Amino acid sequence: MNAAALFERSWRRAWHGAGAPGDGADVQRALLTAWAEPQRHYHTLQHLGECLAAFEDALALAERPAEVELALWFHDAVYDPRAHDNEALSAAWARRALADAPTGAGERVAALVLATAHTAAAPASADAALLLDIDLSILGAPAPRFAEYEHQVRAEYAFVPDDVFRARRRVILQSFAARPLIYRTARFQRSHEAAARANLARVLA
Repeated sequence: MNAAALFERSWRRAWHGAGAPGDGADVQRALLTAWAEPQRHYHTLQHLGECLAAFEDALALAERPAEVELALWFHDAVYDPRAHDNEALSAAWARRALADAPTGAGERVAALVLATAHTAAAPASADAALLLDIDLSILGAPAPRFAEYEHQVRAEYAFVPDDVFRARRRVILQSFAARPLIYRTARFQRSHEAAARANLARVLA
């Protein structure tokens, strides 16, 4: 994957598709800088690139594709592993950045970003379901990438004692494994569900 080309292609498509004025280059630069911050190990440009690539493959499923794509750009834009308001701050950034977009776009993108906290019982819309499936696509990644992901998450929480981390991580992963279906869309159920079940079973064991 040519990450630089993907980022440029995705940003132009999303920013113009949402009807935002100008080219948004300053916003894009600020986002790319944020995604490259040193405290990140999983929530990095690698994760952003993987999400955008997955979105390109599923673009036709989105009702408002530009807004889903912008939500991917913003969904971990603020990331402090010690904080509990990352999604809220990321959503606020999206709302500010899209203040001059057509009415409602900024609020819809912000709502999608907030959905990535994964706290709602069910997605509020088809676009939210697609966004969440893309965000969770790492669970169904090939085994080597999933193992890398687990190491990256541990690195982000290096300040947490091992026994505490393991207990909390188990709760999170078991919450996904306990779902009747991990993925909300038929496309990701076909492409990722079985691999995600295998990955979760292996790490939980």
